[in-house]
Amino acid sequence: MGGNGKFLKLKFSFHRNSPSRSSTPPPEYICPICNSLISDPVIIGSGHTFDRLCVEICEAYNFTPNLPDGTRADFSTKISNLALRSTILNWCSKNYVALPEKKDKVAIERLVIEMLENEERENGGTRNLIRPSERFLIDAVKEKPDPDVSHAVTELAHRVKPFDSSTSSEESVIAAASPLTPLPFTTRPACWSPFQSSSSEIVSDDAMNPNSDNFVISEDDEFIAKFKSSDPYDQEQAAILLRKATRTDESARISLCTPRLLTALGSLLVSSYEKVQINAIAALVNLSLEKSNKIKIVRAGIVPTVINLLKGRLPETQEHAAGLIFSLSLEEKNRTAIGVLGALSPLLHCLLRSESERTRSDAALALYHLSLDHSNRSKLVKQLNAVPPLLMVLRQEKESISGRVLLVLYQLAASSEGKAAMLDGNAVEHLIWILRKEKDEFESESTRENCVAALYALSHGSMRFKALAKEARAVEVLKKVEENGSERAKEKARRILVTLKGRRESEDGLGEGIDWEALLESDGGLARTGNRVAGGPGKTTEF
Repeated sequence: MGGNGKFLKLKFSFHRNSPSRSSTPPPEYICPICNSLISDPVIIGSGHTFDRLCVEICEAYNFTPNLPDGTRADFSTKISNLALRSTILNWCSKNYVALPEKKDKVAIERLVIEMLENEERENGGTRNLIRPSERFLIDAVKEKPDPDVSHAVTELAHRVKPFDSSTSSEESVIAAASPLTPLPFTTRPACWSPFQSSSSEIVSDDAMNPNSDNFVISEDDEFIAKFKSSDPYDQEQAAILLRKATRTDESARISLCTPRLLTALGSLLVSSYEKVQINAIAALVNLSLEKSNKIKIVRAGIVPTVINLLKGRLPETQEHAAGLIFSLSLEEKNRTAIGVLGALSPLLHCLLRSESERTRSDAALALYHLSLDHSNRSKLVKQLNAVPPLLMVLRQEKESISGRVLLVLYQLAASSEGKAAMLDGNAVEHLIWILRKEKDEFESESTRENCVAALYALSHGSMRFKALAKEARAVEVLKKVEENGSERAKEKARRILVTLKGRRESEDGLGEGIDWEALLESDGGLARTGNRVAGGPGKTTEF
């Protein structure tokens, strides 16, 4: 009995000496929308922190909630708050609280709808709520409005001649004003041409002639029957006819792009006959030119096979595969899926290794569009370590390709992990090396503009940038751009120069009087001794 009493006393003493813990999280760990622990914190434009999924659903419903401080949420910018995420995980661990799980999309969607309805009732009105998936279906059948091309005033008309290796499929690429704004450029893959573009596209005399006045587009049943034929010749002729029928006829692309036809056409991509493969994937490229078809093609389950063709050894098939991935990646809803299915690595390999300029061009543009998705951007930087080889392309490739690589680097520089990788890889010196060329040495002014834009994105919120720019003697180069560059290049060069002078841009009035040199010195010399890529200027890197 005495032993038991002693045991109880010791047990009681143990609890008295244990540290106090709280299961109530601090308010800054709670998302204002779902009122639970944030699993993926992002800082929005108004400075508040939300869970990423809540922000995305609010954006989908065009809902900007009122915040406790009386302001409205500003979702124009989303920046990952990795520091807060680490802090929340540490707090959960110390307090024996379950780690925050990824939010239930359906539950958050219902919550946002309820908040919307409450707000409408308070304002004495009603709103006809449409789910994002329903909105897409409505937009697909309603009359198309006149396109807004004010953002792409320098884009030329689509080419009406076969691809010339000395010209660009992207007639003009201009960096937007904000580092987070997508860049405007052509939507036609380099492999697409309004004319016969390869020797594989030859139809027999006894087949229908799409160029004749009496040609009538076949129903999809006729094509499907031919695709399912056991005779490879019939398959090839049907693929050629579909390719010709959909080359320039928009209505044919829409009417023929049915799930049944896509399934049958997709089966030809694994044919052991080269010409069947080539014409089948070329027909898919034509079908993908219509916006309403892009999601259909991805949902048909064709993308994994296309990625395998991208890894293959047939140059013409690889060329069309890169063009198809680029075309499909123009649709925002496709980007995450394409990245998850594994397109990033083979696209990067095609960009670095392919002997076809068309393939490298479309691979670069596909990577740019896919990098607009946060998860793809993270994979490129962290898993594929894409920054060093991309930087080397700037020096090793002709301008038509390096100009497209600048688009990818520009987008990576707008993210925290991409910016860090680029600064570690001495991207500042690579970009300044390009800008040292005289203005008349550039094939396209857009290349120069995008180079300045990438530097501008790197300069945002980075003390390391100033030291690296000083080391690369960037001021003298940027002053030349400010004097004789285009209006866009001049404006960005001016803003970078203001940053290099040691204060924030004059329009926000912040940061004046800060001793940036002292801050850099107190950073332990990190800014001046950042890691360089193995393939720095004048060296090569194997990938």
